[in-house]
Amino acid sequence: MSGEAPRILIVEDEESLADSVRYNLEREGYAVAVARDGRAAMERFRSSTPALVILDLMLPEMSGLDVCRAIRSESDVPIIIVTAKDSEADKVTGLELGADDYVTKPFSVRELVSRVRANLRRTAMRAVTTVDDTVNGGAVEMDVARHEVRVQGEAVAFTPKEFELLETFLRRKGRLLTRDFLIEEVWGPDYFGDTKTLDVHVKRLRRKIEQDPHRPAHLLTVRGLGYKFVD
Repeated sequence: MSGEAPRILIVEDEESLADSVRYNLEREGYAVAVARDGRAAMERFRSSTPALVILDLMLPEMSGLDVCRAIRSESDVPIIIVTAKDSEADKVTGLELGADDYVTKPFSVRELVSRVRANLRRTAMRAVTTVDDTVNGGAVEMDVARHEVRVQGEAVAFTPKEFELLETFLRRKGRLLTRDFLIEEVWGPDYFGDTKTLDVHVKRLRRKIEQDPHRPAHLLTVRGLGYKFVD
C-alpha cells in the first residue's frame, strides 16, 4: 500500500480474537487500534478517525449496538459488526442501525480481512469519483459527485452502502435486479455472506424514500428473484 496506511479500529473484548485479527490486518499493511469495551471504543473512534470499524456486539460498559448507533450519528465510516451465531435479532438490529456488513462467530480471519479490503476499496473508489451528474427516480434526486440525496426536495442522509445501493437502482430503473447482482455490485465479488445484509439495506432505503415503507410505490420486491425501482 502506498501513502498512509488506512486505520482500522477493532472493538472486541476477547483478547485472543482481537490479537489474531490485529496481527492479520497489520500483515496486510493496515494501522490497527483495539478497544476492549464500548466506552473505550468511542474514545478511540473520536481520537483516531479510523477508516473502518470492526465492532463486536457483546461488549462491557456500552453495548455494541449503542456504539454502532453513536458512530453512525457522527460518521459514515464503514462498520462491520461481529455477532454470535445465535444472535439473529442483534445482527438485524445492527444492520438497521447503519452497519455495512456482518460476520458471525466463529469466523475465518481470512474472510474478515477480505471484507475489510473490499469495503475500503469501494469507499476509496467512491471518494475519488469524478462523475458529475444527477440521477433521479420518483421523488428522489441524487447528486453523485457531491454524495447528496434529496427526497421530495428535502436533504436526506445516506450511509455509503445505502447511497451506492440507491444509485444502482436509479441507474437501472424498471429493470429486475437479482439479489446476487446487487450483492456483487454493491458489496463486491469478495462478499461471502448471505442476502440478509442486502434485504435490511433495502428496508432502510424504503424508510427514507417511500411515503409508506410498508407499501412501497417505487422500490419493489420481485418475489423469489430480487428488486426493481420504478417511477
